[in-house]
Amino acid sequence: MTPETTISATDPRSGERLDAHPATPPSAIPELTAAAAAACSDARLHDTDRRAAALRGAAARLRADGERLRDRFQRESGLPAARAAGELERTCVQLEALADVVADGAHLEPIIDRADPDAAPAPRPDLRRMLVPVGPVAVFGASNFPFAFGVAGGDTAAALAVGCPVVAKGHPAQPGLNRAVADHVAAAIEEAQLPAAAFALVQGDTPEIGAALVRAQEIAAVAFTGSTKGGRALFDLAAARERPIPVFAEMGSVNPAVVTAGALRRRGAEIAQTFVASITGAAGQLCTKPGVVLVPEGEEGDRWCADVAERLAAAQPLVMLTARMRDALVDQLADLAARDDVRPLTPSSARQEPGFRIDAATYETSATALATAPALREECFGPFALLARYASQDELLTAVRAFDGQLATALHADVAAEPELAQQLSAALERRCGRVVFDGWPTGVAVTWAMQHGGPYPATTAPGETSVGMTATRRFQRPVCWQDAPQELLPQALRDANPRGTWRRVDGQLTNASIGA
Repeated sequence: MTPETTISATDPRSGERLDAHPATPPSAIPELTAAAAAACSDARLHDTDRRAAALRGAAARLRADGERLRDRFQRESGLPAARAAGELERTCVQLEALADVVADGAHLEPIIDRADPDAAPAPRPDLRRMLVPVGPVAVFGASNFPFAFGVAGGDTAAALAVGCPVVAKGHPAQPGLNRAVADHVAAAIEEAQLPAAAFALVQGDTPEIGAALVRAQEIAAVAFTGSTKGGRALFDLAAARERPIPVFAEMGSVNPAVVTAGALRRRGAEIAQTFVASITGAAGQLCTKPGVVLVPEGEEGDRWCADVAERLAAAQPLVMLTARMRDALVDQLADLAARDDVRPLTPSSARQEPGFRIDAATYETSATALATAPALREECFGPFALLARYASQDELLTAVRAFDGQLATALHADVAAEPELAQQLSAALERRCGRVVFDGWPTGVAVTWAMQHGGPYPATTAPGETSVGMTATRRFQRPVCWQDAPQELLPQALRDANPRGTWRRVDGQLTNASIGA
């Protein structure tokens, strides 16, 4: 394949080709990753206050340039103005929250077990453990969250927060926005007097550029948000290296939801309204969109499905991020509609003009078909959901248990009237996902300490980690234990003195006091 020299976006709303930006040749990757590796040894990158200042500075610069950035966001993604504003603020909040985590020292998780000559079954040495940065991280930006999962998104913020240099691969659908945001991050790093190589942007639309980044021996970890195919390709590349590295890939997820008869009786119309909003918002291009909903058979379920179909049929055509995504969904839905065990409830989705528009749609199947046909449990990325009808509790639970790993699930039930069913469903759903949502939909993801945005494979390649929230930093750290180390050779957070008041577990007890104080 001939190397590209420029890359440009297309406005999904109009189909207009936008300005071109330089593409990064694969031959440039070694120099960038070598510089990132050298930055790991730079004392400035080890300075907690400098890193926190860089994160806060990036947030301030992004806010200050908000009008220009939001306009570029809309032109390259086709997403609405409210989404641009909300996502930019979320990105700034992520940067500032992770700066607070670093300043607090919580990300280090320091543990100190002092020497004890009388310990059983043998004398115990002085042991001190904490988390340290793994090294340079390759971050692959996502097209459906150009700010929050882009080049300055949560992955970049978490890696920089703990002291890992970042080489960010911007999504090719938004090269102009990538460049503008990256310039602000680089400027904030310079203002905080961190090494310039702590952050770099690469751009391109060929597989070679991503492969070169993952194969670079200096890269210590990969973060990715996107399709199962893309995430698995990076995972396989990383595993095939002479020195394999972890890939934290957030991939496809159907996020199945369950609606019980009791829930329909209590608030069926409200559930329908919020469900339609959750699959049409951002044209259904969310990793947490509920792609399958299990609905009871019978008159109440019939009315609910008809209500959903009517609301979707009345919706205006929705703008998708790229022509490739729109065309893939059209083909997927045509294949589903051709099946004997699926019935369209809305007119067939079709390509609409101008730009990359498509009609919202919903189809119906049985819970038994859902449980037995893997094709019905695959993600359809876009404004579509499959309604699976169940006739009994056993049929419902069998369908739920057929799903592989998911990012999130949702349960709408009348717990007071259906306590046993609600308990069984809650237990079955929790075994398949990272987050269970009750009486709501999983399309909103809060940036908090308790958030878990991850799940068993194939939702992610690392079910024990999260890509959203304060504990996202753990992906880019590893534990090191110092045994009988002199005080002057220990990291500051593990020394007896604790001037920053960092919370530590000392001899099994949580404390922020200095040892011997």
